[in-house]
Amino acid sequence: MSVKLEDVKGLGKKADVLVEAGIDSVEKLAASNVEILSELKGIGKASAEKYIENAKNLLESISKEGTDDEPSQLDTSVDQIDDKKAIEEQMAKLEAKRKKLEGRKVAKGDFVLVKITGKTQKGTIFRVSSEDDAKKSGIYEEEKAKQGYYTPEFVIVGKPGFLNEGLTETVEKLNFFEKKSVRIPPIKAFGKRDPQKIERIGINKFRKLNDGKNPEYGQDFVKKGTGQRGTVIRVDQGKVVVDYNHPLAGQSIDYNVEVIDLIEDFNDKIEYFMISKGIPKENVSEFTLSYDSNSKDLEINIPKMFLFQNLTYVKFGLAMDLQSNMADEINNVKFIEIYEKMPLPSTTMDSLEQKVGEFEKEQDELEKGE
Repeated sequence: MSVKLEDVKGLGKKADVLVEAGIDSVEKLAASNVEILSELKGIGKASAEKYIENAKNLLESISKEGTDDEPSQLDTSVDQIDDKKAIEEQMAKLEAKRKKLEGRKVAKGDFVLVKITGKTQKGTIFRVSSEDDAKKSGIYEEEKAKQGYYTPEFVIVGKPGFLNEGLTETVEKLNFFEKKSVRIPPIKAFGKRDPQKIERIGINKFRKLNDGKNPEYGQDFVKKGTGQRGTVIRVDQGKVVVDYNHPLAGQSIDYNVEVIDLIEDFNDKIEYFMISKGIPKENVSEFTLSYDSNSKDLEINIPKMFLFQNLTYVKFGLAMDLQSNMADEINNVKFIEIYEKMPLPSTTMDSLEQKVGEFEKEQDELEKGE
């Protein structure tokens, strides 16, 4: 039986705090030190003791469910639990980093993680940075969770293209771990509504563009040939009205923002760019990297499971991102794909010769027997 951190009784939203500190499994929580755990944001000593005890109880209950033939989750994770010192050292390192960053102003060019909650002026939440917040807000979708949608934003401070203009300007003025609430006007959020982006299409023509299907109010629509994305907002008098404006265009947006980490490691930066291109977080470690510091060439080995997927645009976009945003460190980006030689099946002639040989051998044995 597999368990997740959120399965620990009473943990709730504090799971996000633990994950940020590197405690991303029940086993790691059970092996944690109370004193170190209680130093994390919003966790007191009593809570730390309770969380650790509940994690241990959960693992024990799973252990009892196991059999001799089928090892329990606790049995298979014994190395993680025994490695208590390594976990404590990791937590101490993360806490030291936090103390070093806390209160420090972000600088242009910093690679950072930004926690964001976005909502309309009517209070409708549309953007969060954790699965727990998504569930509480009623916007959680399993598919988006698999794609890593409910995670902090990876941002290069002061660089356009990562956040909208208003958020980009806001982040530039923040200190690490400073929480800020801002209202961003339409022109710096999702833009003003543009009447030129509303199109009326004859219903017969729309059906051809919509794979022969009738229009549905509120449906997403991608116009073939241009790639424009829009929403069907009305169907009347034989016409389909499609709005290509962003759904939040024309609205002022309220955001809660916090810069929660500084990404300094070379490989970590590359991994975040990979995730931003749609590579699932759990698969990123399977893409092995090789870097030549003299030529500044980077090689990325594509794992077997991705060899037969169409990664053309992903590879092109990733190479462009790395070369433009890490220009001082990266020149050429090479993608290595290895197709292992498969064993060839025996030919019909080989098979026939084998059968003839077996028949002759049987005949010889029969003759000898006589």
